Amino acid sequence: MLTVGRSSALVALLLSFLILGAALVDASPQRGNGRNRGGNRGGNRGATRGGTRGGNRGGNANGNAGGNNNNAQPQTAQEQAAQIPGGISQATDGSTILDMTVDINNLPIRFKVSAAAADFTTLTDVTGATQDPNTPGTQGLNVLLHGDGGQSFFDFPNQGVLSNLAGVAVLAPDPNLFWGGGQGLDRTDGVAHAQAVNDLILDVLPQVLSFNSSNVFFTGVSGGALLMSGFFVPAHGANFAGNGVLLNCGALAPQVDVVDAATVGATTRIHFQSTQDELASLQQSIPEAIVAYEQIAADAGLSAAEVNALQTVDNTPNGGHCEFDGRDFVDGIQLIADNFATIMQGGDGEVNGIGNVLTGVVGNEQLVFAGGA
Repeated sequence: MLTVGRSSALVALLLSFLILGAALVDASPQRGNGRNRGGNRGGNRGATRGGTRGGNRGGNANGNAGGNNNNAQPQTAQEQAAQIPGGISQATDGSTILDMTVDINNLPIRFKVSAAAADFTTLTDVTGATQDPNTPGTQGLNVLLHGDGGQSFFDFPNQGVLSNLAGVAVLAPDPNLFWGGGQGLDRTDGVAHAQAVNDLILDVLPQVLSFNSSNVFFTGVSGGALLMSGFFVPAHGANFAGNGVLLNCGALAPQVDVVDAATVGATTRIHFQSTQDELASLQQSIPEAIVAYEQIAADAGLSAAEVNALQTVDNTPNGGHCEFDGRDFVDGIQLIADNFATIMQGGDGEVNGIGNVLTGVVGNEQLVFAGGA
């Protein structure tokens, strides 16, 4: 594991790569079914099924797979994930995926970055890397936080470089792979986890990849969306002013004070995406989050029309939790990931199978749901 502190990121990264070099070289590329959706799309589906619906149900059920020792303790989802090797592999668009772990504020932060090989720094073991550390680049980032259990980390639905955004996925540093820890809507480690994500982007990733730090977008899936909306955006959103966050199947009103609320409210693009059969708890928390963020923007001086240009919402898909295609969790998340630019980067909002998802939040705060568990 690499250990990187805020005040000595470069030195620690150099020293740690000497320790970890062999591990990165020996790690087998994770190619799954040939599409390399995060390396193990099918293989990890039962082990790390994401979303608050699944939690650890699949992961812990397989804790003793392959063994007959009834006295063995079931492995946590985090322990199972650690058995899946990182290293270097190829994304669906032909770009390079680097999967590695660093220590940030005493938390193990595993992340994947997908970009052209030449855009990685020479501190990495990526063949063809040409960049010096801390070299600004032209491409931005789309940083994804998975749902409870980690499925979307391994699927890596935002992998590759799409609309000039390099895909990044981060694994929650929690035994259950819950972003913010805790359970349900109570994310007891939200402050620490949000700080770690902030430090990863500002301190660690510049040592690994050349990118434009003024063009960083975010995607939250289920539990990852709770961490994003409840903790990360209010505490750190001003560090990424003028960009945005796509909140899939989950949202919380800010759980901490909003730092530089005027900047967050006036510049942050937010889209809330849900379904008709959303989880009952989220049917309550998502509208609460919409109201809260709409108020932050209004307090920043934005008119109703200006708020609607920045904040949009949709829950028209006839599916369950995260089933945006009306059928499946994984495919639903992939559908939205494939349409990130259409939704978040000035597109027309037309998503195949859903229609136009860019409905302004003003006057549409109280979503109407058909059901849900």
